[in-house]
Amino acid sequence: MKKRNAILSSVLAGAMLLSLTACGGTDDSSSSSAAETGDSSSAAATGEASGEALGADTQAIVDRGILRVGVKNAVVGFGYQDPATGEYSGMEIELAKKLADQLGVDVEFTTVTAATRTELLDSGDIDCVLATFTITDERKQSWDFTTPYYTDYVTVLVEDSSGITSLADLKGKLVGVSSGSTSARSLVEAMIEDGDIEGTGFSADTFDPATWTDGVTFQQFDDYPAISTALSAGTVDAFCVDKSILAVYKTEGRSYIDAQFAPQEYGIATKKGSDFSTYCNDFVETCLSDGTIDGYISEFNLG
Repeated sequence: MKKRNAILSSVLAGAMLLSLTACGGTDDSSSSSAAETGDSSSAAATGEASGEALGADTQAIVDRGILRVGVKNAVVGFGYQDPATGEYSGMEIELAKKLADQLGVDVEFTTVTAATRTELLDSGDIDCVLATFTITDERKQSWDFTTPYYTDYVTVLVEDSSGITSLADLKGKLVGVSSGSTSARSLVEAMIEDGDIEGTGFSADTFDPATWTDGVTFQQFDDYPAISTALSAGTVDAFCVDKSILAVYKTEGRSYIDAQFAPQEYGIATKKGSDFSTYCNDFVETCLSDGTIDGYISEFNLG
């Protein structure tokens, strides 16, 4: 009898062991916990999926457990923050989330403007900028940029009542632009090429919208809503920036002029010489090749 009981106990113990092994209970439970808490060892394993160790800058983000990203909060389709809920949405928001997921960390958004995004990047308050940041040769001297993930064009928004419909109509007008953007320079170049102004003394390297007075003048603002308000009030005659940004401000009674110019290629910006720059570039190239970015462009009606 004792022998039979011993055999039965052994069989039951074996069955329980097989059941636990089949369910993978212990392993799955620890994996889930690591993913939810942003455990650094789990994150490191994720980041090293290629079999290569992460660079020191990238590893520092993994160890921190948070990817800090500078984003826009008023550009529908790219980076927009719902004033009621505080939730962010848009293609750049989704890219930032996906980048954080790949690193195995949480993501923290900081609202930036054209004037503040590089200051926050330089100071180390953010790890990268995903904020309709146009890649230029001048900017590449100070910061690293990934392969472009989106190409837009600059144009001009006006009140229909102004009668402005073309580049030529902007001669003698005051145009609102964002501080730190390249929009004013792009508009002047377009007007010169179109033959609307002579552009005497124009230099792309030294152009300053604050001092430019040949044919068109500019007023700089800290953010886009302020320019839109100025346009409504008649403080400025036109609003010039990337068309994707202008889209949210194209309300009833406003129109684009009949011109778009200066292709604007957007990339993720990171500190110059950082190994995180290489990580981000590989990430963007993968998202381009696997259709992820095309999916976001379709999802947010950016095509």
